[in-house]
Amino acid sequence: VAFTGSTEVGHIIQQAAGKSNLKRVTLELGGKSPLIVFDDADIDTAVELAHFALFFNQGQCCCAGSRLMVQEGIYDKFVEKATERAKARKVGNPFDSVEQGPQVDEEQYHKVLNYIKSGVDEGANLRVGGDKWGDKGYFVQPTVFSDVSDDMKICREEIFGPVQVIQKFKTLDEVVERANRNSYGLAAAVFTNDLNTATYISNSLRAGTVWVNCYDALEAQAPFGGYKMSGMGRELGEYGLEAYTEV
Repeated sequence: VAFTGSTEVGHIIQQAAGKSNLKRVTLELGGKSPLIVFDDADIDTAVELAHFALFFNQGQCCCAGSRLMVQEGIYDKFVEKATERAKARKVGNPFDSVEQGPQVDEEQYHKVLNYIKSGVDEGANLRVGGDKWGDKGYFVQPTVFSDVSDDMKICREEIFGPVQVIQKFKTLDEVVERANRNSYGLAAAVFTNDLNTATYISNSLRAGTVWVNCYDALEAQAPFGGYKMSGMGRELGEYGLEAYTEV
């Protein structure tokens, strides 16, 4: 059984296989993927790709860059630019010329709005959005939070919606430790012009895929899958055949 979906349902499938015929299971589940931006990064490129990484498909993407971590030297400028980009995002009927349509159903719509309320209640700085969009349908305003701490619910849990969470960090070792302090490990990204920094981060993060100065760059030859609660097994590439091979 190969399953792509929520961690909650992944648990159910794994348990069902264990209780019945021990069917092999591969799971590609949820994530809270850190996107780390260093002071030396091209800030405009990083802002645009971080926007894409989170808001793609209304934020309903397992490997969304849903935990944005920006170094303190460019943090304020980055937050300002990210907020302006979210304000400019076009929301509406997906059959028209827009960037963002509705959430998948009413349950997910209310779940996202509840996460936004949680962010406000816990003291995160709501920069833009924060409510429903329009007077019908399951549309949510593109939302950006800054000054988010590691213990906040919007930082720890997968929202699966158009809610960008921005945090500040100081040093390389600090951001690695904080990014790894998470129950998920599907993907991550680092934006920097320093090859040594990119290599160190890529080798240090407990994530199945780490992108450098890009996001969602997926190829059929490269295996894809998660660490920890993000699943087990790999899709794509030669590694994707292992679950279906018996010697």
